[in-house]
Amino acid sequence: MGDNRNFILAIAITIGILFLYNAFVLEPMGERQRAAQEASAEAGETPDVNAAPVVTMGADGEPVVIDEPSAPGALSRDDALALSERVDIRTPALEGSIALTGARFDDLQLLRYDTEVESDIPVTLLTPREAPLGHYVINGWAGAAGAPDDMPGADTPWRLASGSTLTPETPITLEYATGDLVFRRTISVDADYLFTVTDTVTNNGSAPASMARYAQVRQHGKPADLTNFFILHEGLIGMVGDELIDRKYNKLDNDGGIERSGEGAWMGVTSKYWLAAAAPAEPGPVTAQFQVRPSGDQNIYESNYIRAADTLAPGGTLTTTAYVYAGSKDVQLLQRYQDEQGIARFDMAVDWGMFWFLTRPFFYLLDLFNGWLGNFGLAIMAVTVLTKLALFPLNNRAFASMAKMRAAAPRMTELRETYKDDPQKQQQAIMEMYRKEKINPLAGCLPILPQIPIFFALYKIVFISLEARHAPFFGWIRDMSAPDPTSMWNLFGLLPYDPAGVPIIGGVLAIGAWPILMGITMWAQQALNPPPPDKIQRQIFAFMPIIFTIVLAPFAAALVIYWTWNNFLTILQQYIIMRRQGVETELDKKIGALYLRYTGKTALAAPSADGEATATSETISVTPESADGEAPANEAEAESEAKSEAKPAAQPGARTRSNPAAKKPRGGARAKRATTRKKPAPRKKPTSDEGGEG
Repeated sequence: MGDNRNFILAIAITIGILFLYNAFVLEPMGERQRAAQEASAEAGETPDVNAAPVVTMGADGEPVVIDEPSAPGALSRDDALALSERVDIRTPALEGSIALTGARFDDLQLLRYDTEVESDIPVTLLTPREAPLGHYVINGWAGAAGAPDDMPGADTPWRLASGSTLTPETPITLEYATGDLVFRRTISVDADYLFTVTDTVTNNGSAPASMARYAQVRQHGKPADLTNFFILHEGLIGMVGDELIDRKYNKLDNDGGIERSGEGAWMGVTSKYWLAAAAPAEPGPVTAQFQVRPSGDQNIYESNYIRAADTLAPGGTLTTTAYVYAGSKDVQLLQRYQDEQGIARFDMAVDWGMFWFLTRPFFYLLDLFNGWLGNFGLAIMAVTVLTKLALFPLNNRAFASMAKMRAAAPRMTELRETYKDDPQKQQQAIMEMYRKEKINPLAGCLPILPQIPIFFALYKIVFISLEARHAPFFGWIRDMSAPDPTSMWNLFGLLPYDPAGVPIIGGVLAIGAWPILMGITMWAQQALNPPPPDKIQRQIFAFMPIIFTIVLAPFAAALVIYWTWNNFLTILQQYIIMRRQGVETELDKKIGALYLRYTGKTALAAPSADGEATATSETISVTPESADGEAPANEAEAESEAKSEAKPAAQPGARTRSNPAAKKPRGGARAKRATTRKKPAPRKKPTSDEGGEG
């Protein structure tokens, strides 16, 4: 009773902690974030006029000014778009506009991706800097020796020289003149997400001018859709030479920016599914930076690069090309641009993780099966099955060793009791038992170690996969990248109300059908193994499926389906292996007990004094003693006789034995084996005739 009370108390305390955490941490945090966004949208922030400009070093060692910091958004999106003349963008994949002020890419929507399932509202990727959470890309020039002061930058007033709408068939041309320099910019776009920006500079003066081309990708504040999950990179990212560099927003807040130099680069800002990046088309040395600067109540995060300075002679012309990518992190597209445009290792914009050598093959398998089966959930199941088959030899050894350990558990307990006062002899006796039984205690653990990175890699690729976004599964799952939409609090939709707005049960305890299935499979997997000998450990292990059900409930449905299916395959594999080893699992016992409890069936026990069989909750069958007083001739009779001898007193008419020798089972070695055998003997139910004998 005390153990049950402690267990119930532990459950109550845990639920209480979850309630308090939701009420005093999660809900206030969400309110603060919403209030900050509303305040930013309505009132805006005051520009930091004293902020220093961005300065880096050119190839000639002279400092060059890249751009002045800009104020965070103080206007609505529509009002911000109206501040500048614009050139429309229309492609099969994109819709938006380019601001002639600064030739900024700051208005872009992804037509192939909607914000919600069955919604006609496309995802907005780029936003003007004057709007809340501005996100944009700038291509400019930094002046060095002999260059004028007002080089093309974020606020340069470009003039539309030719073209009216940017499409894959119709590029546009912009012009800007400063001093003796004339800049002519041609922008083209393909049918997907890549812009090509070609600048031609003419020096009409009498003196040489040095200048360096740069690009910036900026994010004002942290994105509204920031996942902020530990296995996913969201923030600044780039490739400089052969080095991949990335920094999350929080790390930039704490540690500040970084700088790298190398041959070639691409720099950008990434989220879970989207990427905005810039890259030079020509090879050559570049200096790349991650920067973070405070402005008002938020930070401006910037990923940039600047090329080595070029000197343009009087009357000369310089032509350079750069790329701007703004779209989804579609692996095939990134690899195509990597091969065709020469953007080095561009597919590393996808967060493959530290086990990239495993996540990449898993991605290609998922993509292959998704194409064959037409369902991303079925593709996950198929790849999981293949993984289990590949790891079957390791799992077979591990589970076989566990089965031997479980079979030897009674003997081990006996040795520990026998030598409980002498730990050294106890250890020697256990090791001797291992040697005789050919048991390796580490064999159950070592084969599992190589599987940990494999399953983590599969878990990660399911989590980051763009293909899971808005991908339906069977039944009620319409978006595998979102949590299970059902709730146990309205009986999974049977009751006509939505508990999502109810505190606690609509938050921390919002548990759907698939998380519950995952918890059941976890319980069944635990039930295959014997419970720990310690009572506290047993209670903790019993509570673990409930904890994991609550923890994994808000995870994407694709991940929960993967965990459930993986657990099911593990249960099936372990159960078959253990049964082949002749081991009765705890799952068998628990299922049997549940069957007896809920069907109302009972097993037969020893006969009562009047010779009638009585019902019991234990599965025991007995054969009555024969009239001549002979001992039972088989194992079932031996078990029955032992139970009949344990009765406190004989009833009238029942035969008693005063000779202790008569109580000794007959039958020699066979009877002795029957009483010492660990495995339960075959049980025999009494016939209708035997039930009336005394």
